[in-house]
Amino acid sequence: MMTRLLPMPMHSALLLVVWLLLNGFSAGQLLLGTILALFIPMITAPYANRQSRVVKPFSVVLYVLRLLLDIFVSNMEVAARVLGSNRKLNPGFVAYPLALTGDFPLTVLASTISLTPGTVSVDFSDDKQWLYIHALHVDNEQEIIDSIRSRYEQPLKEIFAC
Repeated sequence: MMTRLLPMPMHSALLLVVWLLLNGFSAGQLLLGTILALFIPMITAPYANRQSRVVKPFSVVLYVLRLLLDIFVSNMEVAARVLGSNRKLNPGFVAYPLALTGDFPLTVLASTISLTPGTVSVDFSDDKQWLYIHALHVDNEQEIIDSIRSRYEQPLKEIFAC
């Protein structure tokens, strides 16, 4: 009975909080937000993809903090490279071998790479065994692969248990 009323409790809670943050806190908004937070997940639950679940929520916090730090550091590195001589730039593509599985974890990895300045996820191979990445500066392709594997892919494998 409870799963029929609240098929996605975290989504319901998030919907209610976002609704109240956007519309202000009042009795009417609380009532309307609660109604929406109950009915929207009931309607959308059959369409939800349940294959990838976060199994280590605390690791998500650490992952986001690492990502924010990496974005800051990469911004500084890209700024230094762009303001310097263009002759020192060595842009290139890197074929990254994937050990991660699942559509959502792969999307998070590709988005993480694109969020970090100096790198952009370009495409997945048809068999999802490779992720093609464009980097602003490539000195050592293996160094980029090792960095992505240790900083992003390994933590994502732990977070999603895949």
